[in-house]
Amino acid sequence: MDQTSIESFRAKLDQHYRWPSLYMFKFIVPKGKVEQVKKLFPLHTTREKSSSEGNYTSITIEIMAPSSDAVIEMYLKASSIEGLIAL
Repeated sequence: MDQTSIESFRAKLDQHYRWPSLYMFKFIVPKGKVEQVKKLFPLHTTREKSSSEGNYTSITIEIMAPSSDAVIEMYLKASSIEGLIAL
């Protein structure tokens, strides 16, 4: 994400949420990358669903986020996982 995209996303988050707020992350990751995502959220429960052919896993995580910056920080960390798609 470039700085312009980050600022735009921050503005949208701040417009739609009152912090702290419950925020839901949804990711799709290739088989074998689930643990990397879970390590980013060690204190949170994840919901997982495998694709019909088992090549991908959908992961949903809800956290109580203190700010839009915290949400953006998690997306930036997650973006380092190869093949991850953030929804």
